Amino acid sequence: MSSHQSAAMKNDEWLTPPELLAPLGDFDLDPCAPIVRPWNTAAWHYDLNDDGLAFEWNGRVWLNPPFGREAVKWLRKMAQHGNGIALIPARTETAMFYECIWGKADAILFVKGRPHFHYVDGRRAAFNSGAPICLVAYGQANVKVLQESGLGVVLTITKESA
Repeated sequence: MSSHQSAAMKNDEWLTPPELLAPLGDFDLDPCAPIVRPWNTAAWHYDLNDDGLAFEWNGRVWLNPPFGREAVKWLRKMAQHGNGIALIPARTETAMFYECIWGKADAILFVKGRPHFHYVDGRRAAFNSGAPICLVAYGQANVKVLQESGLGVVLTITKESA
């Protein structure tokens, strides 16, 4: 389900690179997991057959939503849930960012370089993501994880007052 953009990518389902996941620790739920995956991203997975938006989310969530217009639905739910890390394109000027990240999330990590995602069989794509990527933390414990990950530069966000 996790779709990523690149002129060379002709596939809709991509795996998060293990080198991005490893420093982030264990997650309880991945509501956007690919159906086929050679490694787990969380203790529990919802895939396209389950519709992760339809279920309640519990615990610490890893969210690598489909890139594109549908991503905002997933980020709305993540902002409401408030505990996890999302991987999204670093398009900081978009309506989605203003609705779900700025003033809602606790921090953003701008990933060094452009990662190479993987095919569902585990092979690393020869081409990179084609866009800058960021990790978005919801919850202070996840901010600390990003700060200690060594994956890039972390910017903390002032939350909107209720």
